[in-house]
Amino acid sequence: MTQTREASPMARPVAVRTAERPFGLVRHSLALGRRSLIKTLRTPEQLLDVTLQPIIFTLVFVYLLGGAVSGSTHDYLQFLLPAILVQTVLFGGMATGVSLNTDIGKGVFDRFRSLPIGRSAPLIGSVLGDLIRYVVATVSLMTTGFILGFRIQTNVLSALLACVLTIVFAFSLSWIFVLVGMLVREPGGVQGIAFLLLFPLTFGTSMIAPKETLPGWLQTWVDVNPVSHAMEASRALMVGGPAGSHIAWSMAFSVLLLAVFAPLAVRAYRRRT
Repeated sequence: MTQTREASPMARPVAVRTAERPFGLVRHSLALGRRSLIKTLRTPEQLLDVTLQPIIFTLVFVYLLGGAVSGSTHDYLQFLLPAILVQTVLFGGMATGVSLNTDIGKGVFDRFRSLPIGRSAPLIGSVLGDLIRYVVATVSLMTTGFILGFRIQTNVLSALLACVLTIVFAFSLSWIFVLVGMLVREPGGVQGIAFLLLFPLTFGTSMIAPKETLPGWLQTWVDVNPVSHAMEASRALMVGGPAGSHIAWSMAFSVLLLAVFAPLAVRAYRRRT
């Protein structure tokens, strides 16, 4: 006589049980984001690039180029700082791809695969945990600028909006670095490719000099460069000027970058692990 036994709930696949838990991916991502944040706080030397780099870039640009570009270091600081804020935060996101690539090489993600969590949770958690880098970079640069004489010409709320907009844009762009971290074999390679991507994006803008002073072909690149819109939005929100279109373009590019590169990064992660 054949007996039919109902499968025990404990015998069901882990992935199925995990999917049935409400907001499982969100909870797992936040938990792994907390892990990434704790790792960063316990090794504060990882924040040296987002604390010292803004100071060095600001001092070099203001005192080497300020007199030539604006005729006054103070006027140039007012022009430069809102734009260099975007550059600083974007460079801070490069470490996300390097860190993920290092963890994969050490076998950390092999342990995550054995846990009842969403497959994309480790990536999302790492990106969320690295938001602290963007905040530290923003505070470091704004403090340096205030000491050197930078003053907000609009209001505090607009300046905060500029900082939030910059962080959101950097969060979306960081998924490109996550994808590179999944595709490249060594952390050094990730860093090298990230620099090659960031330099034309950040320096091919009106950050250092007004767009009108640039060659025609470079002005064309500036007009289509998403980082240019983020910088112009930050500049308008802090020192005045038309901000509406630049904010809209920055948010549109943020959504587009997230929609394109986040799924690609998750797919590359699943193939690699």
